This record gives sequence, C-alpha cells and structure tokens, in this order.
Amino acid sequence: MAQIPLPYGKKQLTLDFNAHFDGEAEIFFPRSIPDLNIMTRKEIVEAISSAYSDFSISNDNSIAISVNDPTRPIPYDRILPPLIRYLKDRGATDENITLYIATGTHRNLTKKEKSAYLPDDVLKKYRTIVHDCDDSDNLINLGYSAAGTPIHINKRFYRSDIKIVTGHIEPHHFMGFSGGVKSAAIGLAGRKTIETNHRMLILPDAVMGRYESNPMRMDIEDIGKKMGIDLALNVVLDNGKNIVGVFFGSPANVMKQGITLSRKLCQIQAPTDFDLVICSAGGYPKDVNLYQAQKAITHACAFLKEGGTILLIAECREGFGSQGFQKFIEKHQFPTEIINAFEQSPFKIGPHKAYQLALQALKHKIILISRLPKDNVLQHLLHQANSLSEGLAMSRIWLPDNPKVAVLPYATHLMNLRGDIL
Repeated sequence: MAQIPLPYGKKQLTLDFNAHFDGEAEIFFPRSIPDLNIMTRKEIVEAISSAYSDFSISNDNSIAISVNDPTRPIPYDRILPPLIRYLKDRGATDENITLYIATGTHRNLTKKEKSAYLPDDVLKKYRTIVHDCDDSDNLINLGYSAAGTPIHINKRFYRSDIKIVTGHIEPHHFMGFSGGVKSAAIGLAGRKTIETNHRMLILPDAVMGRYESNPMRMDIEDIGKKMGIDLALNVVLDNGKNIVGVFFGSPANVMKQGITLSRKLCQIQAPTDFDLVICSAGGYPKDVNLYQAQKAITHACAFLKEGGTILLIAECREGFGSQGFQKFIEKHQFPTEIINAFEQSPFKIGPHKAYQLALQALKHKIILISRLPKDNVLQHLLHQANSLSEGLAMSRIWLPDNPKVAVLPYATHLMNLRGDIL
C-alpha cells in the first residue's frame, strides 16, 4: 500500500500502513462527482451576480453581512468581493455596509487574526464588528422561538435594513448541516440563546446529516425567520477547500440546494464494523484546537464497531479551544463522571463538548496525535501519542489479529450512510 498523506495543521503526516500492519486498509475519500468542477473566480462572480437580478437596494439602506470566524474554512477572499460588488451594483454605498464576525461563544479576534482570513481591501474599507455573546447591552430580545429558546441577538445586526448571512454547507455532527441562517442565529446570538438551543443535542434526532427533523436545526431556522434574514450566500467545498458550488438567495432555497450538493459529495455507504479508524480532522482550521477537532471523532464513529479504536490526527495548535471544555474535564476526568455531572448540571457551552467526548470514550478507545502536551487532563479520556508510529503501536494493544482498518484523510467531510442518518 502506498504511503497515505494525512492533513495535520497546515502540513501533512505520512501514514506508512504496511510498516505496522499486514494486509490492506480501506481508504475513504469524499465522493468523486464526474461533472463537478472547481469554480473559477469568474464563475463565482457570475453565480452571485445572476442569482437575484431583481433585488434592489436604496443608497440609505444599512446592510449587515454576517461572516464566520476563522475556525470555519470559508474562502472569503473569493466570495466577499463579488458579494459586495453585487450589493453596490444595486445601490448600496460603502459607508452603509458592515461586517459582523459571528463568533458565537468563541473568543474575540485580534486585528492580525482578522487580516489572516478576510481580504485586506475589505477590512480597510468596511466597518467590522466582532460579536460578543456576553455583551448584554448590544443584544436585543426578540422573545422566544417555537421550541422555547429565548432569542437574544446582536442589536445592530438585527436593526439593519438588509441582513445577509454567509458560510458553507457541510454535514454537522449534531446540527445536521452547517450553513444558512446558522451563522447569525447562533454566531450572532447571546450565550443564553446558544446554550438553550444546544441543550437539544441530547435528543435522538439531533444527529449528523438530518435536517428537517433535527430539532436543533429547525429551532435555528425559526430564529432566523424571526431575525428577518434576507439573503444567504453559501458555498460547498471539496476536501481541498476549493469551491464546487455557490448558492445565493433566500436562506431556505440556499439550504435546499446546498444540502443536495453536499450529500452528493460527502455521503457514502461504507461498512460500519471496522476495528480501527485512522482519521484526520482535515487540517487547519478544522484541527486548530481539540474543541473543533472532536467533530472528526463523531464522523469516525460511523465507520467503527462498538469497542473499536480511533486514531485521530489533529494538530490542536491552540490547545483545547475552550476553557469551559478544559475545566470540566479537569474537574471530572473519568467518562462516567463527566457524563453524570453534565446530565445533572444546567447546560453550559464548553462542557457539552466534554460530554460528547466522554460518550465516545465510553464506547471506543481514542488515541490522539497532536501538539497538546501529555498531561493528566486527558489521561482518562484519550490516549496521547507523539507520532503516528507511536499511535499505531499503541493501537495494537486493543486490536485483533488481522484487524479491519479504515483511513479517513478528511473525516469531517465524510458522512457514512447509516440507519440513524436520513
């Protein structure tokens, strides 16, 4: 078997499978679609400019554009300039356009971090506001969603005349799919809104790949309607972060079209009885911290038999990524303790990721290769290795002779079709 490159941060690690195992591993990539092409800049501009030709804007309209923070791999250098050109062609003025960075409960961003993923000419010309979910003075109360979620939303974004969301559509480990109004309904929401919505992750339909029957996702759609979001600009990316689909228009139509393409690209039907799954979160920014990289474990579990082993490749250059996540693990440590403590406590963002990880660690052995230091924080949840060779050698302890092995170089870009995914 040829050596297999696995994304790790902004570089790669090379898996030499036959140096550790006899036989072959099965390698799973996102599906190849013959008529699917990487879109050129010209095609992206045309897709945006031709989508809503009759949409008009007054020169005094305030326009709010929600953009994701850098934990999402959105190619804003390719989609923001044509979006702004579209708006200006229809009457928008520069001084009335504001970008809102949808951080959700994530931390604030430095000027350097913003310039690393947003186009310089856009940052220089347009006002940019980083959302703070705990700044109650800048939140407006819109009442409750149909599911009972209190809706506290960024006040300035809500009061804008035209509200636009941007992002990408791909399978989400408990929200069904990312994209659409989520970047504003969650990314620009208050902490209470986010925590109340995310409390639903324990419900049976809150799973990857489920959309219309997913209670968390439908709650978000309801919040988006009450916010009055006008337009969504979403892309679908291949595993190389190339744009293969651009969808612009009403949020509902964008989600419908984007999910159809995302399913074609990401959804596969593979065995679910592997003894070992070797997976990468997909490199930077999906493995920027453990909080984000944990999503890859959810995708890997769909290929694994109960009691199997996961070897996760995730650089985690920013450590845990959440103090709430880290402190909850430090306080409780063992999987059963984490699960019991979480279920008996008021829901909090951060600990919810510890809860998910504990549930996975209870069913499977999980080995992590990262830049995280080997310490006592993770010792009862994960087994840490310094290299692929060390991780593979460690996995042999729990594997049968001639183990059945799957390799997922882009785990978060794969959705294995099972009975719990519709």
